[in-house]
Amino acid sequence: MESSNVIRQKNGRQRKQVRATLLPESVNDMDLDSSEPEVEDKTEEGSVLLRGMHRTSGIRGELGNVSLLLFLYVLQGIPLGLGGSIPLILQSKNVSYRDQAFFSFVFWPFSLKLLWAPLVDALYFSRFGRRKSWLVPTQYLLGLFMLYLSVTVDSLLQSEGGPNVVTLTAVFFMLAFLAATQDIAVDGWALTMLSRENVGYASTCNSVGQTAGYFLGNVLFLALESADFCNKYLRVVPKDSGIVTLSDFLFFWGIVFLVSTTLVAIFKRENVRGKRTTRTPEETQGVMETYKLLLSIIKMPTVFTFCLLLLTAKMGFSAADAVTGLKLMEAGVPKEQLALLAVPMVPLQIFLPVVISRYTAGPRPLDIFYKAFPFRLLIGLEFALLVWWTPSVKQEGGFPVYYYAVVLLSYAFHQVALYSMYVACMAFHAKVSDPLIGGTYMTLLNTVTNLGGNWPSTVALWLVDPLTSKECQGAAGQSCGSSEEAQLCGKEGGICVTTLDGYYVESVVCVVIGLTWWVWLGKKMRRLQEQSPAAWKCRVN
Repeated sequence: MESSNVIRQKNGRQRKQVRATLLPESVNDMDLDSSEPEVEDKTEEGSVLLRGMHRTSGIRGELGNVSLLLFLYVLQGIPLGLGGSIPLILQSKNVSYRDQAFFSFVFWPFSLKLLWAPLVDALYFSRFGRRKSWLVPTQYLLGLFMLYLSVTVDSLLQSEGGPNVVTLTAVFFMLAFLAATQDIAVDGWALTMLSRENVGYASTCNSVGQTAGYFLGNVLFLALESADFCNKYLRVVPKDSGIVTLSDFLFFWGIVFLVSTTLVAIFKRENVRGKRTTRTPEETQGVMETYKLLLSIIKMPTVFTFCLLLLTAKMGFSAADAVTGLKLMEAGVPKEQLALLAVPMVPLQIFLPVVISRYTAGPRPLDIFYKAFPFRLLIGLEFALLVWWTPSVKQEGGFPVYYYAVVLLSYAFHQVALYSMYVACMAFHAKVSDPLIGGTYMTLLNTVTNLGGNWPSTVALWLVDPLTSKECQGAAGQSCGSSEEAQLCGKEGGICVTTLDGYYVESVVCVVIGLTWWVWLGKKMRRLQEQSPAAWKCRVN
């Protein structure tokens, strides 16, 4: 992977030329703007110094800093993994899809962090440290929120009228917002914590740490929280509960956040002088200057058109991506089994970008995006068929092995199509971004890409219930159009039966919308590759 270069402007400030980092899917929506910076020293003295450092220092001299960065990124992934596990827990408690849509706003902060990132970069206490000024209070708040949740989460999930989705959404939204803010601070600190020859490890710490943290907070937690999983694989004597509860898990990690943040605040200094290492200088771009730059980029005709296309491209995939997993749970697939299916996908998620990048390295990377688009739409229809088939396969002891093999194979094909589009899009971002303002340019395009996936997923979840038709069987004159009517149906001795599942309606509508986009707007996106480089360059005063 190529490292980014620092290009000095007329005003003396430095701007990074950045390329996209390819991350596993679990981290894609979290952070698409990581980079591996490198600073070139053009003087002879600087070159000699860098060569000398490379011989005498290397990574062994900075294992402590690399370990700290890795740990901070693991901490960042914990609340994100927990946020990803809550929809599965809510589904097991039969909440409405409208409630699921409301909770999906929890996943928006990482896509919107560009809005407050300039403030995190510019406002700080110099005596305490530019990055610690935000890292320390942010992680303390994360720890305190987790401790608060450890006391209240059971009552929020088990209240009389059902889970308190509004309060859960508010608290987990704050957790995600704080994790996104911590990510901004850690990304910035990584550039100066490591020496120039080792700063490339920052991107590795980011991807590995976030993925590990998400795995701990999602897959591992759901497995250990499941009584069925623990009784089957980890216990001799069965019990009615898992090894850990959500409350225990939150309390443990809340304490970890508070203790580790205190140690970092006391013992870790940001800028240690006197060592024979050269640190990467930080950007000092002002807040208003950054916002004006973002506005000037968006106002460019080619960029504005491209952003509109990015915001609408994923509408056709929203039902498959956002609703399928919940529908499989509704059909009886255990949530911990769904989570564990992600484990064998990790090698594929690492291998795919390497292979696909060979085909996106040329002058027309969006051709791969265009070709993969209809295949991903067809996989969405296959997901709908999988959900329809699931109840007929269920046995008394669960689901047979061949069923999980089919689910895993379906998910693998989905990953191939998803990564083909993702890598192509990132390659095009890197190709068109103006190198003089590469960091801001790339981050803007990645933010728009993330938002283009978030809003259709929220809308898809929101529309499942209104598109679903139910009738009351066993009680004459009753209906099931609302929750109140469904309760009345039950009181009269009837039962609500689904006659038309809104998920299947959405699946078909999404494919129609997606094909329309592919035929009409997909070609327009491909034609953007024919624009001259000057059409993508922004005039910086």
